Amino acid sequence: MLRSSSLRCRRRIRVSGLVQGVGFRPFVYATAMEFHLAGSVINDSAGVLIELEGDPAAVEEFLVRLRRRPPPLAVVDRVETSDIPVRGGTGFHIGATAAGSAGRTLASPDVATCRDCLAEMGDPADRRYRHPFITCTNCGPRFTVITSLPYDRASTTMAGFQMCPACLAEYNDPADRRFHAQPIACRECGPRLQFLVPGEPATTDEAAMAAARAALSAGRILAVKGLGGYHLVCDAGDDRAVAELRRRKKRGDKPFAVMVPDLSTAAMVADLTLEEAALLESRARPIVLLSTRADGPVRVAVSVAPGNPDLGVLLPYTPVHALLFGLPGDAPSPVVLVMTSGNMSGEPIITDDEDAVELLGPIVDGWLRHDRPIHVPCDDSVARVVDGGPQPIRRSRGYAPLPIALPVPVEAMLAVGADLKNTCCIADGGYAWMSQHIGDMDDVRSLETLGVTAGHLKMLTGVVPGLVVSDRHPGYRSTAWADRQPVHRSQVQHHHAHICSVLAEHGWGDQPVIGIAFDGTGFGSDGAVWGGEVLIARYQDFSRFAHLGYVPLPGGDAAVERPYRMALSHLTAAGVPWDQDLACVVHCPPEERRVLRHQLDTGFACVPTSSMGRLFDAVSAIAGVRQVADYEAQAAIELEGLSRNRFRLSPMAYAFGIGGTGTTGADGLVVDCGPVIRAVAADALDGRPAGDIGARFHRGVVDLVVTLADRARESTGLATVALSGGVFQNALLLGASCDRLRRAGFTVLRNRRVPPNDGGLALGQLAAAGAQHVERGVPPCV
Repeated sequence: MLRSSSLRCRRRIRVSGLVQGVGFRPFVYATAMEFHLAGSVINDSAGVLIELEGDPAAVEEFLVRLRRRPPPLAVVDRVETSDIPVRGGTGFHIGATAAGSAGRTLASPDVATCRDCLAEMGDPADRRYRHPFITCTNCGPRFTVITSLPYDRASTTMAGFQMCPACLAEYNDPADRRFHAQPIACRECGPRLQFLVPGEPATTDEAAMAAARAALSAGRILAVKGLGGYHLVCDAGDDRAVAELRRRKKRGDKPFAVMVPDLSTAAMVADLTLEEAALLESRARPIVLLSTRADGPVRVAVSVAPGNPDLGVLLPYTPVHALLFGLPGDAPSPVVLVMTSGNMSGEPIITDDEDAVELLGPIVDGWLRHDRPIHVPCDDSVARVVDGGPQPIRRSRGYAPLPIALPVPVEAMLAVGADLKNTCCIADGGYAWMSQHIGDMDDVRSLETLGVTAGHLKMLTGVVPGLVVSDRHPGYRSTAWADRQPVHRSQVQHHHAHICSVLAEHGWGDQPVIGIAFDGTGFGSDGAVWGGEVLIARYQDFSRFAHLGYVPLPGGDAAVERPYRMALSHLTAAGVPWDQDLACVVHCPPEERRVLRHQLDTGFACVPTSSMGRLFDAVSAIAGVRQVADYEAQAAIELEGLSRNRFRLSPMAYAFGIGGTGTTGADGLVVDCGPVIRAVAADALDGRPAGDIGARFHRGVVDLVVTLADRARESTGLATVALSGGVFQNALLLGASCDRLRRAGFTVLRNRRVPPNDGGLALGQLAAAGAQHVERGVPPCV
């Protein structure tokens, strides 16, 4: 019960955060009416502005509700109040959006279709029955349709669709779930579906959806337009269709993700924990990597994820997806669909309808599309559950552009990441906004998308960067793009940025940590290719405490694509003859073997590398698992898959050698991989199963992580370890390392909000450059 008062007060309340497009104004309206308060609420470019007048106790209760129980999709960052003169009155109204005011608001990510909308879509009595674009304040497109802020319909790609009288009434009714839901639509006001097949008349609406389902059931490959771009779709249980999609897309063995209609079907194709189920059903609806269930009652073609221990699974997140699986009464359709990005590997996802017809024409048999434009491309997010919590692999749809609070305020700046799994990140003050996944910087389209994405982030945040931060690699296209910008420029070492990404997302202060950065490739301070690094790091700087001993990387990318080359390099460094009974030797053609021997003997076209990723490749090849890689980390992924069950049964570990000069030398401790390589080769020649070799190797790497952390603690007194880098996407390695480190008394930080791979690098670049700027007093210009 509220205490009454004869006095009235009036407060102006500024709410900042993710408060537009999430039902915040109707929430304010309903709460104000409940407490009999007068006033108004509007959106402006800084967030939400409220004026409340009434009983002081009621105003205080309102503020408690606002802070503790905001709408489900809202993120309240700050609530500022001030007293203003009482005006009188009893009404409360929702005002028009104010334009041109100073400040900053936050844009919402795209949100999966809510249960209420799905129920309406399946109800024959509802006017939106089977409507492919049903949405409300609590769900639907946001980030991918926003063209400017404040967030109103005129500032989205729905601006061209005039609301019918029924939708307009809902839009203007504060008591309705669709009050000011900007993408609101129905069959009368659009958007509209269209199904295209070359040489046939186009079909629309219900007929288009029925034709698409029939085509998928018949084994056809379709391009389907979603929230953030086109997907390539086929029946995941049809071996021929999956093989044909793989052939047309030139996909190699890289796994496809699959979409299933519900959680029960997900449990039929993969082993599913409660944590994984929660991640699958979250509003973000990421692709979740799950352990494949070989004996499940629902069949998935082996060619969906050949040789891979995991299956990427996601649930429908748009009405179009739900309708593809069909409603009661529809003809049977596939229960598991391949749902992979509509692009060529590494490139940005295709969003434009004309591009989809031209570029995807050689791949697909038809297009299911709609006429709502996509303003920015946004690929599906990918995540897994490790060590009891989520780990992002690709942070994109459903998460971008949610901000990450920074431990220390920074000046306005933009970081452009690296050339693989590129994302960019913009920051000002206490927040950083990560972009969606862009792709690999291999062509002009990717570079153009980087520029467009950076521009979109600037518009959404109002940040005008005075500093652009990039990787130190002199050959990166992202670095060259940064160098062309007409502002100050700064560079951050690759592995330092990896560790800083962990520290930043955990809100870590200025204290140094033991940073362990394991990945495939990163330009080192000495010009070598680093990737097996132990750093004593803080945001401002780092020192190299330990690293894997250098071995030659023969032929650069050739060694990455052909793990047998890396195996022969490691065998040579370890003093192991190229025995003809070793699989890696057999798979290297005699002429290439001769050239490779010359390279390793002379150092020609060889760069020294300390890469843990390349060591995984070498062990995989020596053990006979994978000699040629069709996609990044394939050799390591397959080795991990074979090792999982054996890891629990085999206590034996291969032992690394550790020498070097301690922290006083330029390189710190040097880890000798020779003992491991010699043991792996001996076991392979003895015919030991690859799973056993892999389990022993994984245990050896975990032992190495703990040993190096112990050595660093003895030397520095530090007891916090930060783990990052693409190698720590390995669930077996990460989970075991976290467990062992904690049992050894360490505090363990790992990536939970951004990927440990290069997709999280931009956040680390920002944190490092921001701290360096504060320490030096001026931006470090290049």
